[in-house]
Amino acid sequence: MLTSFVADQGSGAVALWPVTGEDLAVRLAGIEPAARAWAEATRFAAEPGKALLVPNAAGGLGSVLVGMARDDWLWAIAGLPGELPEGVYRLEGVGDAHAATLLALGWALGSYAFTRYKPAPRGFAKLVWPEGCDRRRVEAVAGGIRLARDLINTPAGDMGPAELAQAAEHLAVRHAARCRIIVGDDLLRENYPTIHAVGRGSARPPRLVDLVWGDERAAKLTLVGKGVCFDSGGLDLKPASAMQLMKKDMGGAATLLGLAQAVMEANLPLRLRLLIPAVENSVSGDAFRPMDVIRTRQGITVEVGNTDAEGRLILCDALAEACAEKPDLVIDMATLTGAARVALGPDLPALFSNDDGLAADLLRAGEAEGDPLWRLPLWQPYRDWLKSRVADINNISDSTFAGAITAALYLREFVAPGIAWAHIDTYAWNQKSRPGRPEGGEALALRALYALIERRFAPAGT
Repeated sequence: MLTSFVADQGSGAVALWPVTGEDLAVRLAGIEPAARAWAEATRFAAEPGKALLVPNAAGGLGSVLVGMARDDWLWAIAGLPGELPEGVYRLEGVGDAHAATLLALGWALGSYAFTRYKPAPRGFAKLVWPEGCDRRRVEAVAGGIRLARDLINTPAGDMGPAELAQAAEHLAVRHAARCRIIVGDDLLRENYPTIHAVGRGSARPPRLVDLVWGDERAAKLTLVGKGVCFDSGGLDLKPASAMQLMKKDMGGAATLLGLAQAVMEANLPLRLRLLIPAVENSVSGDAFRPMDVIRTRQGITVEVGNTDAEGRLILCDALAEACAEKPDLVIDMATLTGAARVALGPDLPALFSNDDGLAADLLRAGEAEGDPLWRLPLWQPYRDWLKSRVADINNISDSTFAGAITAALYLREFVAPGIAWAHIDTYAWNQKSRPGRPEGGEALALRALYALIERRFAPAGT
């Protein structure tokens, strides 16, 4: 339940009017003369993100005008919950259900603060649920994003493999899902050698989370999230500057946990499976080494070219298991490569897929939801860069080029033929605060993925 909304407060809520510069004159003509005179006196121009507080006859707050770009409903009022005086507001002049849903979602995302270690400096304003908005969708998606942000923002000292697994267990209890966790040396007994190899150097044992929810007879969706709770680089140690944000190296797992929560909260008609290999990549006498060779769950042997390319190692065993039951769709997400950030920056996750239709649908969903991705190719000639003289494949290329592509090509080796698969290389972090997107952990592509899943597994009218 989102606390940023209230039921209809009648006349007690302050009117909130979103308006574009082009529509300002028409909007002002339709409101009370005193409010119109105030807007004209203050030369309010409805610039996007600018709000005008209009007093009432008693000197209190009578209404609020907020400028927005045309059709930018999602972020139009997302900056207001923490800026407006605390109280209750109601939207006015929004007759479209889709716009109302986006405005409500933006309000919910703008009402987020990470408060585990210190309280927010002030409370948030509340919004009356807008008429016509899809409340179930807003609660599902916003709740999933808030969960992902909380998990990513939590420092590694309090968010290790055990705590990440515990978050999945809590989700399973809440939604009557099954959750099995394989810990430590049991990973070897159950044939997950790469997950064990990466995590064994830490005093916090590695584990594999396996959550299953929904009707076994329904179409099957499997999510695989990289859960490296802290990445030192292992024996190929990162410099200090590169470790600063490594608490977010479980951002893929956190985002897919949030997505799983949204799917279950909305009770979408599918059978969901979520696999999270959760490890800490540490330096110790038992850490895996450069040039070690590991036999994976699939039987493919991997030479470790670099211990700092650990994410693809833990994912490959999880992907092999994901494909074993031949689901209808497999999606993996990982904070996998710096190369993807060099190519696309922090806000645009890289998308790879073996299915052109799936990729096109996901790109369309991202565009429609204002949650974009950019497709990069699985360029087969670069597969030669992963050759090893002593094993079937190396976990890293000798070349400094196309690092995101070669990482995706590595993962593709563990996806069974005929299974629709998408790999998302995400940053999972906002570098600066913007309306609805505070600096810190971010569930990039979650809204796009939810829209894709909703349309594929629960099309309108079913």
